[in-house]
Amino acid sequence: MSLEIIIQTLASGILIGLIYALVAIGLTLIFGVMDIVNFSHGEFLMFGMYSSFWMYSLFALDPMFTLPLTALFLFALGVILYKLIIRKITNAPMLSQIFTTFGLMMLFRGLAQFFWKPDFRTVDHSVVSGAVQVFGIQVGMPQVTAGVGAILVTMGIYLFLTKTRAGAALEATAADKEAAQLMGIDSQKMFAMAWGIGAACAGVAGALLSTFFPIFPEVGANFILIAFVVVNLGGFGSVIGALFAGIIVGVIEVMGGFLIGPQYKLALVLGLFLAVLMFRPQGLMGKQ
Repeated sequence: MSLEIIIQTLASGILIGLIYALVAIGLTLIFGVMDIVNFSHGEFLMFGMYSSFWMYSLFALDPMFTLPLTALFLFALGVILYKLIIRKITNAPMLSQIFTTFGLMMLFRGLAQFFWKPDFRTVDHSVVSGAVQVFGIQVGMPQVTAGVGAILVTMGIYLFLTKTRAGAALEATAADKEAAQLMGIDSQKMFAMAWGIGAACAGVAGALLSTFFPIFPEVGANFILIAFVVVNLGGFGSVIGALFAGIIVGVIEVMGGFLIGPQYKLALVLGLFLAVLMFRPQGLMGKQ
């Protein structure tokens, strides 16, 4: 075990952690604005991966070039889902909300298996294929591109929330829905926007992942559980908290799998989840 291998493993953990963060940001945004836990969030990522794959297979368009289209498609899907389904359960008991989003998760997986079969698919040749040397450490170009893309999107979401009127309206709705309505903010539009942005974040993560990760109907399950851990660690509703938490979880998962054994890496992540629940349930940057 050399220092170079440890640094390379650490770099891999940081890069996959950035993807976890991007998935978790969409999840925490929806929860922060609406107090609804979206169990179908992993399927948004799956749709993003399939969207990139089919545009690559049918039209020879690279996932990096079609990424804006994937984001727009997922944004529209999130808004439509809110308008047709989620809007009706906004004020329903939490159990009804959980069953609804869980049902959407099962529906989307079933549709993906029906139309696209459970086969594993890949994007064989992307413009970001190959490897690159970063400070003497060799890492995959797709992973570096995905990590940089995740940082850019995360910063874009943060600036949108803190520097624009629409973002301020979202933050106000998340802080106090009734007060925001008294100030003239249309909460229904804010809820729809939150679902759209949340779905788009997962879709972008899926597009970035499609260049190096296998695509199949249950792929969202590999990320949604870890996304919940990231959201809990970072603090529900905190975008920056999700960013740092994603990196922490990614490093723990990859380094733990390397040092202890790959069969224990999920156990280490879930152990971290339990520890946070016990000692700091509001998360690193969550409100008391």
